[in-house]
Amino acid sequence: MAQSLPPVNWFRVFESAARHLKFTAAADELGITQSAVSQQIRLLELRLGTQLFVRQPRRLSLTDAGRKLLPQVSKSIQYLTQATEMFDLGAGQQVLTVATSVSVAQWIIAPNLADFQEKHPDLKIRLLSTIWADDFKSSVSDVEIRFGSQAQVGQGAMRLSPDALCAVAHPSCDPLAPPRKLIEAVGTTQGWRHWAAENPQFDVPSGPDVFVDSYGMAITLALQNAGIALVSSVLVRPLVQSGELIELGQPVPLPSEGYFLAVNDANPAAQAFQTWFLELPHIAA
Repeated sequence: MAQSLPPVNWFRVFESAARHLKFTAAADELGITQSAVSQQIRLLELRLGTQLFVRQPRRLSLTDAGRKLLPQVSKSIQYLTQATEMFDLGAGQQVLTVATSVSVAQWIIAPNLADFQEKHPDLKIRLLSTIWADDFKSSVSDVEIRFGSQAQVGQGAMRLSPDALCAVAHPSCDPLAPPRKLIEAVGTTQGWRHWAAENPQFDVPSGPDVFVDSYGMAITLALQNAGIALVSSVLVRPLVQSGELIELGQPVPLPSEGYFLAVNDANPAAQAFQTWFLELPHIAA
């Protein structure tokens, strides 16, 4: 069984002491006491089974083992520093974390995000896109926009409305000319049978031809004229208004599921995002 690595902080203390060749200077750089530096160096030496420093009155020098170890440790610390720089957002810069269904991120937030950034230039945004409801459990977010039932989204979430099932297709599609490929998102309670019950003028076969994992993918396929997609009106309203898609029949209300918005009320940035989001032309709450 491979031996576990010594604590990373021991290597960090060693690297600082080896650069300065003074435990006091290393302690000042790292913000710890000189005794803590000395103790961690000693623990590292015991763990490695070799002496790293020659301790002399008023000075230190590296042993052969210390000189061999230093460049490897320095290089590793540099790699770790570079790896974490992408997450270093700088002092005074706030990050707003928005966990949202991938469909909302693609078809609502992305086309309008530049407007929010223009209004809040000092705010950085982290978008966490998810598909399934369980994905939200692993995220720590300031804003959540998710699809599901009231029981799934929890207390305090507001439902976006009017939210209904819409059948949409490419403008060149002739819905009355068979064969018509029907696209449906899995994981939702209401589907083509629910829609067809309110639109009897359309002959809907026993089931859809294409199953996808999100309303967003269904919209993408409809835009590519791959079939007629059954999606949420919250997502598709702008595309219908712009003429990129046409709506067939009448929208059918979703009785038990929909898109819900929840924010951390204690976070001013989250409140600002909520205000902006609800003021988008095709969103209402």
